[in-house]
Amino acid sequence: MTDWLEFIAALTLFMVSHMFPVRPPMRPWLIARLGTKGYFISYSFLSLLVLGWLIVAAARAPFVAVLPQWEIFRWAPLVVMPLACLIAVGGMMAQNPLSFGGLGKQPFDPDKPGMLAATRHPLLAAMALWAVSHVLANGDLAHVILFGLFAGFAVMGIFLIDRRKQRQLGQGEWQRLARGTARLNLIRLPLSPLPLVLAGSVMLVLILLHEPVIGYVPLPW
Repeated sequence: MTDWLEFIAALTLFMVSHMFPVRPPMRPWLIARLGTKGYFISYSFLSLLVLGWLIVAAARAPFVAVLPQWEIFRWAPLVVMPLACLIAVGGMMAQNPLSFGGLGKQPFDPDKPGMLAATRHPLLAAMALWAVSHVLANGDLAHVILFGLFAGFAVMGIFLIDRRKQRQLGQGEWQRLARGTARLNLIRLPLSPLPLVLAGSVMLVLILLHEPVIGYVPLPW
């Protein structure tokens, strides 16, 4: 049991750090003292630190096979991650009043939803794809728990944000904005040159950083 203590501690801290700082009364209390910008910077920094520890702790946990260790499963991230990168990059390049805001300058046009036609929650959809592909590639108990947790958070978040946005915007306005979008419909995935190039660059960086950061080469050959 002691071999699992680091993973259990990291997992517990991850859950606590993502439950309490974002809920009242803790969130308004922190924003009042740190400011909105300071709150989000601090929360993002803390989340990255805890996430990094959790990933390292999962790699150190004892190996307990859950899924078959088939060679074909090791290809899952290489097949799925370019798609996840494209969805995340394309989604963040546009304004998004239906989920996380996005970084685009042009207002959202429901008649030309861009990446939101494939998913109005691009970051969460990308996280779900990332998590599921890494469950297959690893398959041991610690990583099934880790990536299964991320996949569950992402899927649950998609439904919860839809409900919250409907309340915030009103049913009529939400339907007007969301009419050309989907929770996830890859058939409607737009393939514009700039997002493709940027997504390819992100994928290359992830491959190059995987060994020095995570500890092993992600290529199955």
